[in-house]
Amino acid sequence: MPRTDDRLLVIGAGPMGLAAAYYAAKAGWKVEVLEAGDRPGGMAAHFDFNGLSLERFYHFCCRSDVDTTALLAELGLPPISWVPTKMGYFVDGKLHPWGDPISLLTFPGMSLVEKVRYGLQAYLSTKRSDWRRLDQISAADWFRAWCGPRVYDKLWRPLFELKFYEHAESISAAWVWQRIKRLGRSRRSLFQEELGYIEGGSEALVTALTNAIEKLDGTIHLRTPASRLLIAEGAAHGVETADGRRFEASQVISTVAMPYAAAMLADHPDLASSYAQFENVGVVCVVHQLAQPVTPNFWVNISDPTIDAPGFVEFSNLRPLDRHIVYVPYYMPADNPAFGRPDESFIEESFGYLQRVNAALSASDRIASHVARLRYAQPVCDVGFADKIPDPQTPAAGLQIADTCFYYPEDRGVSESIGYARRLVESLPRA
Repeated sequence: MPRTDDRLLVIGAGPMGLAAAYYAAKAGWKVEVLEAGDRPGGMAAHFDFNGLSLERFYHFCCRSDVDTTALLAELGLPPISWVPTKMGYFVDGKLHPWGDPISLLTFPGMSLVEKVRYGLQAYLSTKRSDWRRLDQISAADWFRAWCGPRVYDKLWRPLFELKFYEHAESISAAWVWQRIKRLGRSRRSLFQEELGYIEGGSEALVTALTNAIEKLDGTIHLRTPASRLLIAEGAAHGVETADGRRFEASQVISTVAMPYAAAMLADHPDLASSYAQFENVGVVCVVHQLAQPVTPNFWVNISDPTIDAPGFVEFSNLRPLDRHIVYVPYYMPADNPAFGRPDESFIEESFGYLQRVNAALSASDRIASHVARLRYAQPVCDVGFADKIPDPQTPAAGLQIADTCFYYPEDRGVSESIGYARRLVESLPRA
């Protein structure tokens, strides 16, 4: 097969794939992007929700999102808009304020000692930088040690079990610590959380990246799922798609979820094994468009034995919209029988949960609802996860493989994907 030394194939048009394609095209590579879906953006893609352009899965920005900030400026887009936000906790049938010292002190069902230990753990998490020791212990044990088993069972166990199911007890403390740190450092003060959104939503960034790639003579192929990585004589030579087409290149960057990467390497089991070990949970995300708000909070965690969702996000309390938008995500392994339940079942159930939080909501307040599903939405970052992550440069020359778990302990996010994509491109040979 002839070599095409200045050509790069990027698999996946999510934020990491688009950013990699953009940075590579700027560096002189002739870039083609292969995307299985009908639109670019991945989890950041929008859909038409009853006349409103909206993310299929909610997104928000934190003050630490420096790579998003830099890329927005580079593309000539408005800077991130910052908004004071609130958080709530729905426990045993009642909504409580959460996320600041006063809320913690007035929260029911915890002793003063437990509250002090909980607050101290959260505060010290924002100051900590070395996460390696936390990678070797579970989040469950970390919380039990700091706050006591009663607090863990009340506040954290339900969240872990409704997101990670059988993996709940083995999730890495480093992964949870990084989430606490990211949110804890995105504050105006000890008493005020502050989050951000991109003007026009994630679609504005996706569109700007897509346009920039095309202006740099790059091409994005939609509805073009990659099915096989072409490797011969120890080097990558391109990609074969599900319909049998071949795209040739001297460099390939795969940014899709690890199960897909492993499947594309079926002809090379020695390589595939490095990626087949990664487990993921899927998500069924219900979005409701309502006539009135549910709460004044952006984020509400739920710890209630009668509710089978770990919380909801009232997105319109962050990004100003002319309608009230609420996301209710159900996380579960994609092989869980519940993953295949009809859309209407999730819609009715989740709206019922919102009515429990706010009894004033009536059926007439629900204007529209939508359900989005993703089989591989959240990598399962268990104890010792750092040691599982291979070098993105594979043993096959010219082939890099990475997805959102590669920037662990950071959780999946647009800014982290942008930064990692830039590093992948910087490791390429000169075009």
